[in-house]
Amino acid sequence: MESAKVETAPRPALGVRLAIRQMSVRGVDWAGVVWVFLVHAGALLAPFYFTWYGFFLFLFLTWVSGSLGVCLGFHRYLTHGGFDTFRPIRWLLVVLGQLSGEGSVLSWVANHRKHHMLSDREGDPHSPRDGGLWAHMLWLFPARFSSSCRELKVDHYKRFVPDLLKDPVVPFLDTLFVPANLALALSLFLAGALIWDIDTGISFLAWGMFVRLVYVLHVTWLINSATHIWGYRNYETTDNSRNLWWVGLLAFGEGWHNNHHAFQRMAKHGHRWWEVDTTYWVIVLMERLGLAWNVVKTPRGGRTAGKAA
Repeated sequence: MESAKVETAPRPALGVRLAIRQMSVRGVDWAGVVWVFLVHAGALLAPFYFTWYGFFLFLFLTWVSGSLGVCLGFHRYLTHGGFDTFRPIRWLLVVLGQLSGEGSVLSWVANHRKHHMLSDREGDPHSPRDGGLWAHMLWLFPARFSSSCRELKVDHYKRFVPDLLKDPVVPFLDTLFVPANLALALSLFLAGALIWDIDTGISFLAWGMFVRLVYVLHVTWLINSATHIWGYRNYETTDNSRNLWWVGLLAFGEGWHNNHHAFQRMAKHGHRWWEVDTTYWVIVLMERLGLAWNVVKTPRGGRTAGKAA
């Protein structure tokens, strides 16, 4: 691995026209549109109901749902198999990941595996080559599977997540995405309201739920968009993946995206000393506690898709 190459991919269009065209042809995913709108609307309450308890709740739940649930659970474990763990921990990670608000586990993992198979090529669900804003969030709004084409969704899952479909619990947990998030929102409000007062309950709801979801959603979306546009490359790959330091810090180590696309199964995403990867630190701790094993630590086991630049 030679000196890092700082590059910028060709700046894409926003992708608004593509989104409108896709929605006119395939229909609108109204559940996704309403969900994203409600999350952002709810976050508008936060400045009016700030409490330090609510803020620290935001920090803690962001780490639990974002780092443990999405980065460690959904991504490095369930999608890429960067380590092995016990089944109860697998199920716990599924629950935590779904509390990130990014969709059900089967949908998330299937879409991400498809992204790696077709990265920045025709069929990639969220490539900036189709538009920067499209890759960031607009790709979520066109309907992917209409109610009359349920078999297409089933085929999609059978193709990309057959291992998770065989799990005795994961398909059931997949159906609990909405109930689990509603239960968490209600629990946060009641905890604050019953222990302190109504205003504290609203603070817990605004910061622990809505602000947290806005943060986790957009940080994840930045990986889909920004880290395929700006940054440097440690490895030559067939896509536009890049390492972007500020996304790496915001996203618990996920912003070292070129490293990840070059060696997809590696549990460690930071390959240079300055590439801080806090999610990997947790995996190392799990390994030392006997909660994780077969951790993929080197490129040899990382299913390489590139070479040193």
